[in-house]
Amino acid sequence: MVFNVIVSDSAGSTKHRVTLADATYQKLTAGKISPDECVEAAFKFLLERESKSDILPSFDINVINMSFPSFEREFASYM
Repeated sequence: MVFNVIVSDSAGSTKHRVTLADATYQKLTAGKISPDECVEAAFKFLLERESKSDILPSFDINVINMSFPSFEREFASYM
């Protein structure tokens, strides 16, 4: 699955292309929320840790865990 995400605030906006494999979606959510909501939750997680301009313009959700090892463990609290 591919998502185009725009993050906006008073300072402007950034655009991101995010991929999410079905296996990753199931692992993170067990199907409890939609794929769109999964990506939104991932961005909530990221934006608590870095500015929108520091988020890669194109990435796979699995990359988050490489920079933030707590991502999978903490993800449920962002759903």
